[in-house]
Amino acid sequence: MSEAAVEAFDALYAHCSTALFHQTFLLTGRRGRSRESVARAFALAWERWPEVAVDRDPVGWVRAAAYEYALSPWHRLRLAHRAVDPPPEEPGERALLDALLALPPSYRRTLVLHDAVGLALPETAAETEASTPATASRLMNARAAVVERLPELAEPSSTAERSALLRERIGVLARGHPEASAALPTPDAVRTGSERRARWWTGVVFSFAALLIGLALFALVTMPGRYEPAESPAHRVEEAPPRFGPQPPPPQDLKLRTRLYGELVQGPARPTPRAD
Repeated sequence: MSEAAVEAFDALYAHCSTALFHQTFLLTGRRGRSRESVARAFALAWERWPEVAVDRDPVGWVRAAAYEYALSPWHRLRLAHRAVDPPPEEPGERALLDALLALPPSYRRTLVLHDAVGLALPETAAETEASTPATASRLMNARAAVVERLPELAEPSSTAERSALLRERIGVLARGHPEASAALPTPDAVRTGSERRARWWTGVVFSFAALLIGLALFALVTMPGRYEPAESPAHRVEEAPPRFGPQPPPPQDLKLRTRLYGELVQGPARPTPRAD
């Protein structure tokens, strides 16, 4: 791509990669998966850069891709992602992270977007692809579950104060361990990996297409021109099936018939007509 596209991509990466790393850590509790989620999201953005560059919210585009990858259920099948990172040393942060990870993924994502990122309720609903009432219900249930595990968050009397306190605690937890984000790949490495992956997939697609064409040509060459029914192999019949219809007479019937045919019939003489 052009040099201007490279500069714009690098500026977007520098602007939000570290924040995305901290946000995905709140979603997963695993720094390795968070780094991988950020790298995959920006690699996908570089592959579709003409689309991302004209999007009204490029940061939201990359954030949605990172969240989707971070919360993908396929990570459960990967042995490297089953182990949980060491918990924060501060008891309050550890309790808050445990409370977040205990939430359903949709509730966790809604809470992070609204209280950690600071999106409004309609924007949170749009990014999570849910209606505004459903998003509000998820947010209220998520806050109630977190407050139930952390009673100190229920001390403020008003809902706004409790929300502000929860947002502050989540922000402190997200910004903890700033040295962990230093291991994020450079934008040049992300772009190079994205291009290498695109070339690999292109080669796979062309190889598969060539294989299909080869199989089709082989089938055309070897296919017979007309249908030839297969001949049944001959085999010896051990026991013939019984014959149907009239059966030959038994030997005694044959003997009687021969005897009757061989003897003259004895009986009264046949009357002969006379002419008077």
